[in-house]
Amino acid sequence: QVQLVESGGGSVQAGGSLRLSCAASGFTFSARRMGWFRRAPGKEREGIASIGTSGITIYEDSVKGRFTISGDNAKRTLYLQMNSLKPEDTAMYYCAASRSVGWLPHSLREADFSYWGQGTQVTVSS
Repeated sequence: QVQLVESGGGSVQAGGSLRLSCAASGFTFSARRMGWFRRAPGKEREGIASIGTSGITIYEDSVKGRFTISGDNAKRTLYLQMNSLKPEDTAMYYCAASRSVGWLPHSLREADFSYWGQGTQVTVSS
């Protein structure tokens, strides 16, 4: 059974850092497209970072240069390092994995992901 469990969220002041983790089980981690999404209060869920099976990454413009997505295949864990956090980064953060396996490019589209974690809350105060 595919399972994704996020951790590492919390409250931080603007300018601070957090590292989110997503522990994956029940599937071959390295053969899936992986991504991080977030839903801010009153807004739609949006893709912010993704890594394809080649290791190539993509970022949404508002987090580019501040957030870094990475994966540890041995630990089956996806990470999101978040630096220079801003109040507008406040949201519930979700990791996601594709159903398809193989040679897959990165994507920020929800439709390209089938498995989702429960989310971890990030709150950034000014």
